[in-house]
This record gives sequence, C-alpha cells and structure tokens, in this order.
Amino acid sequence: MKILLINHYAGSPQHGMEFRPFYLAREWRRMGHQVLILGSSQSHVRAKEAQPGVQIIEGVNYCWYETPAYQGNGLGRLRNIWSFCRQVWRDADVLARDFAPDVVIASSTYPMDVWVARRIAKMARAKLVYEVHDLWPLSPIELSGMSPYHPFALLCQKAENEAYRDADAVVSMLPKVHDHMAAHGLDLAKLTIVPNGITLDEWTSAAEPLAEGALLSHLREQRAQGRRVLGYAGSHGLPNALDVLLDAAKRLHTSAPQLAIVLVGGGHEKTRLAERVKAEGLSNVALFEPIPKKQIPSLLQHFDIAYIGWQRTPIYRFGIAPNKLMDYMMAGRPVLHSVEAGNDPVAEAGAGLTVAPEDAAAVEAGVLSLAAQPAEALKAMGERGRAFVLAQHTYPILAQRFLKALEP
Repeated sequence: MKILLINHYAGSPQHGMEFRPFYLAREWRRMGHQVLILGSSQSHVRAKEAQPGVQIIEGVNYCWYETPAYQGNGLGRLRNIWSFCRQVWRDADVLARDFAPDVVIASSTYPMDVWVARRIAKMARAKLVYEVHDLWPLSPIELSGMSPYHPFALLCQKAENEAYRDADAVVSMLPKVHDHMAAHGLDLAKLTIVPNGITLDEWTSAAEPLAEGALLSHLREQRAQGRRVLGYAGSHGLPNALDVLLDAAKRLHTSAPQLAIVLVGGGHEKTRLAERVKAEGLSNVALFEPIPKKQIPSLLQHFDIAYIGWQRTPIYRFGIAPNKLMDYMMAGRPVLHSVEAGNDPVAEAGAGLTVAPEDAAAVEAGVLSLAAQPAEALKAMGERGRAFVLAQHTYPILAQRFLKALEP
C-alpha cells in the first residue's frame, strides 16, 4: 500500500520527538509499503527543527512544510497550526494525484488535521484513519482550564466529532477511550488500540555506551560509595510531577541516606527544579542534561529503581501510554510508578510498585519498600517488565496491529 501519514509534530532520529511516526513508517516500509510523512518545520517537542522540503531519513520519506516559529500555547501556536493545515489543504490534489495514497492517516495531536486528511482521502479514494494521541478538546479543557465554549475548544470538538463519523478506522494510543468516543458518535467497531512501544534495534545494534562525562562519573561515584540509584530519564515538565519527587527526596534524605536520586533530561521546568534542589540543599539529588537517545539503554542499566510520576488529573481516566515507561521496562528495571489512571502497565506486568500520585509520603514509602526487596525480587520485577514489552510493545507488533485495523 501507499500510506500518507499527516503528523504536524512528527520527529525522527535526527530531530527528536515525536518518534512514533518514524518507527511505524519504518516498519511499514520493511513490510513492503510506501510511506510519506507530512510534518511541520516547527514543533515545540523536537530537539532540532526540520528544514522545509523533502527529506529521506533511514529510508523514510518526509515532506516538511515551512511554518512560523512559536513558543507556548498562545496565538503563535494557533498560527503555526493554521499555516500547516492550510498548506497541506492546498496541496491535497497534488498529493492525491502524485503520491496516490491507499491510506491517509490524520495523526497530529490536535484533531483539525482530519479535515485535511479527509479531503486528500476523498480525492485519492483512499481509506481515512484518525489516530488519537490525546483527547482534544478534552485535554486542554481539563489540564489547562480552557472553557468548553472557547472558540478553539468548539473547533476541536467539531473536528473530533467529524473524525469519529467519517474515519474508516480510529486508532488510539489511550486504552480506555471507548465510552468517550461512543458518546461523540464513534461506532466502536472502528476502534483499535495501538499503544506506544520500543524499537528493538535501539536496544541492540544501535545502542551506544553512556558517554564519559559528569553523568557517568556521578553514577560511578554513587556505586563506589555503596548507594542505590533511583533514576528518572525524560522531560522535566509539569505533567511529570517532579516536584513530588523532590518533596520525597527531602524525606528520603533521612529515611534512606544511602539512596541517590538522579534526573536526566530537559524541559521547561528544568531550571526551576535545579534552583529548588540548590536552594533546599537536596544533596541526594543530582540533575543532568539530556543525552542522545541511543545512550538511554546504557543509562538505565545504572538505575536500581526507575521512577515515573504523574499529576493527579481526571484526564488520565482514559489511560496512559508513556514512552519512557516502555524504556524502563525494556531495560529490566523495577519501576516505581506514581499514578492514578485508567490503566497501569507496571501493575499489569508485575514490573514494580504503584503508589498514589502527588503524594510525597507515598513515593517515600514506595522507595523504601522497593529498596527493602532482595536483589532477586527486584530482578524478577525487571524481567517481567521486559517480557511484557517484548510480547506486546515492540514496533513490528504495533505496526502490524495498526494496519490490521484497516481490514474489513
């Protein structure tokens, strides 16, 4: 087949997040399909912006549309969205004629790209797929306090409803969306759940050792002094609830003096969190800059316990699909998961311990509980997590599941 994937925020190994479009496209290409990804030159989630034009990355074809730069979630981002959608809409006849897709996937975080995808699909007589990353407009309403009657929310709601009505198939990364989607008009026979996962080569041939430097030196020093390491690797943003981990670190300084906490990554909250660590004298916490994705498997081997936390918010009733959790489990690390959500891969796999979100005392208790476990028990948790990922969350499996959603 010829697959046209529209994802405003698509990334690549060269550009950083989002990686999912690249991984799916690469697997589909290995299966013999042709794939073209349409993305915006500007994205707030990438480490490096894309140059407008056509690009081939590890055999995956991209077309980057030049869009205006922006910061935050204000009018600049709206102009960026409008620019991207307008340009792809303009090129619909060319894409339908020259690429002639059999499948058109609307996969941007916001739902308005389904109108563009629908236009191309009609022209090409192709199947239309709507892929859901987050539920919009519900996410900005519940997470950011946007009024349901805000013009942008109303626009998103119209697009979401039409996506459920017109798509030949709907693919969701979130596993507990059935009631919501049915309430907005989806025939649930169209729905397939395809979560996030890992790509195997990043854990084998493409993996790289952790580079010599401050991070590796610090980890070696902790090990030499007999300390256990609780580690976090990922974005430092408000949704990651890292203030709760720092609150727990205060308590752990007394209750677990032989525990070192290491945070690796970047994000909007990184500077503030670092200032808080310094101001409060949290000597058991160290923060480090992001590292190349190829070094993540090596980094995780230095963690005795891998930590991931979430805010307490009703939106997670629809489920979660975090990439970093898949990495933790693939690395065979026991996981401390601070969450309340519609699903919990850690509990499902028996890969660690789940505690309440936004509760420093619960995080402290979770750390102490895991630290008290014998090495064999922690190893068994890690092995169960790895087996869970290998069985259900590798991209060859996920890419096939995605295409199976198109079958009658």
